[in-house]
Amino acid sequence: MASAANVMEQAPVDTMRVGPPAVCWFEECRRDSVPLVGGKCSSLGELINAGVRVPPGFALTTEGYRRFMAEDGIDREVGSLLAGADQQDIDGVEKISVQIRALIEARPFSVEIEDLVAECYRKLALRCCMPAVPVAVRSSATAEDLPGASFAGQQDTYLWIRGVDEVLHHMRRCISSLYTGRAIAYRANKGYAGDKMAMSVGVQKMANSVTAGVMFTIHPANGDRSVIVIDSNFGFGESVVSGEVTPDHFVVNKVTLDIIDRTISQKQICYTVDPKTQTSQAFEVPFERQKVQSLIDDEITELAWMGKQIEKHYGRPMDIEWAVDKDLPAGGNIFILQARPETVWSEKSRSAGTGSGGSAMDYILSSLLTGKKVS
Repeated sequence: MASAANVMEQAPVDTMRVGPPAVCWFEECRRDSVPLVGGKCSSLGELINAGVRVPPGFALTTEGYRRFMAEDGIDREVGSLLAGADQQDIDGVEKISVQIRALIEARPFSVEIEDLVAECYRKLALRCCMPAVPVAVRSSATAEDLPGASFAGQQDTYLWIRGVDEVLHHMRRCISSLYTGRAIAYRANKGYAGDKMAMSVGVQKMANSVTAGVMFTIHPANGDRSVIVIDSNFGFGESVVSGEVTPDHFVVNKVTLDIIDRTISQKQICYTVDPKTQTSQAFEVPFERQKVQSLIDDEITELAWMGKQIEKHYGRPMDIEWAVDKDLPAGGNIFILQARPETVWSEKSRSAGTGSGGSAMDYILSSLLTGKKVS
């Protein structure tokens, strides 16, 4: 995979307009780019600029989203439908959601935006040395993944998308997912007005994952800040994020990077690419592999070290998605797919983080007393 340090062709210049671009590369984004590219994409740009190993990609910006919604009066039609919604009528909200999503997904992008996206996708394929490079198409809303607001999962992600026509189609599906019944109700309950929301869509090179999952730099069950918790399964991380399987579970001491607890689960399904259809599909894990540890210990240690660096960079506990790419050699095959602030325990008092596993210092002292090497 081409690294962020490689020479990169810039996105085609939007010469016909002044103001914010309709597309931009992740490298051009930083953590303060949320108004332009939303929470996910700004975080990916920040990670790349901090030297974290991240698959390359680009984003349709909120400016591109607004241009699309303004064309043919889509935004006015959506506003009119939402104005007639009774937030207490769940069935009514769902019916309006279906209408809005069908409206958005049926309208094409302008030729201008299609050309900009197609050129970026072509350059991404060149960077990755792979024609029709498979990508993840991820929604990135401006109020998503922000401290104090847990919008993660409200919009959609599509994996192993190939070809510019499919990328454009799934971009529209991401935009329409801003208006699922669940998302509409969530924003209404949190007091976020629909006209204040904007959507960016990230297009990121797929890691051909042999194993993937999530990592928290705080214990998600008890708020213990002295540990890093990693959940993993074979294939893409979709099965872990969606809760379709009980993943392998590892607890790592944040100071020494020792694995202090491990639970190897029976993992019956995983998501990987179907070689015939070239799409992400759920497959049954062979019985003899279902109870095999999905991450080796060296990978667990490297992941935990990367988690520590990301937490240090952001200065707060983080919720991280990662993958181990089967096409690359060990030592350079673990990638961070996204990172967002943890929004539950990190908002509470540090005194809440007194998990049953004890603090890092408790662990070090007990290890010294038993003669165990701790670093």
